[in-house]
Amino acid sequence: MNTESIKTFIMLSKLKNFTRTAERMYVAQSTVTNRIGELENETGKRLFIRKQGGVELTEEGELFLGYALRIVELEESFIQQVNSAAKYDRKLRIGAINAVYEGELYPLISGFFRANEDVSLKVVLGHSADLLRMLQDDVVDIAFSYIPLKKAGFECRRFSSDKLALLVSPSANGYPNGITKKQLVSCRYLMCNFAFGDAGEFIRSLFPSRHAFGFEIDNSGKLLDYLKDGLGYSFLPCKMAKKEIASGELTEVRTLDFSLPELVTYCSYRKDSRIAKFFLDFA
Repeated sequence: MNTESIKTFIMLSKLKNFTRTAERMYVAQSTVTNRIGELENETGKRLFIRKQGGVELTEEGELFLGYALRIVELEESFIQQVNSAAKYDRKLRIGAINAVYEGELYPLISGFFRANEDVSLKVVLGHSADLLRMLQDDVVDIAFSYIPLKKAGFECRRFSSDKLALLVSPSANGYPNGITKKQLVSCRYLMCNFAFGDAGEFIRSLFPSRHAFGFEIDNSGKLLDYLKDGLGYSFLPCKMAKKEIASGELTEVRTLDFSLPELVTYCSYRKDSRIAKFFLDFA
């Protein structure tokens, strides 16, 4: 399959419009049409449903999207490795969930970078499941996630733990004496799926299965600004918001009729990865 066709497919799946995709990729609209047609001929499946004003992925298109993203990730990883090999003796690719990077990893990574000038570093931020997939695809050497990886050939160990807290700006705190589960469901909650595994399941279990959130964001680090502006409440790891809590910009709301689980971070890497072990020994 042609890589440019795959990249065009990914862009079209995001923009859902042939014209905008052509503009974004600096090609003619007919080129986009031809590339998608070639992919559909190769796969033998319709990847998009044409609708008025745009397109939608078919069920087969949704399935193909996962493979397409992996193909592009592997190609980019290969190019990065080939280019860095000429200048650096060793390379380290770290994958981390944003909450752990913000709360714990930055000083470790920066210290390692200063002390090892012969090592090239690449840091990838993402969700737990995506990072573990990247680790197994050899796109990253080590992954820090909320999900433990239990697979032959890999080491997985507990890296750290944190306290989960319901945070809000003091000026917007309508529950200074604490909050119940029923009150939580009716409050202005800012949703961010930063945690998977036990903690993520717990957070989602507090709300009805089809609860309509007034606000959702994909990056936990960006959530802090909305909380500080007094726009609502949200659960976050305490280490991630320690500066804001210490300065009084955010305050923790006590939970009255439910307790909060421990937030555990796991570190996973290949058993034969010397560079991953070298980083962990340094840390």
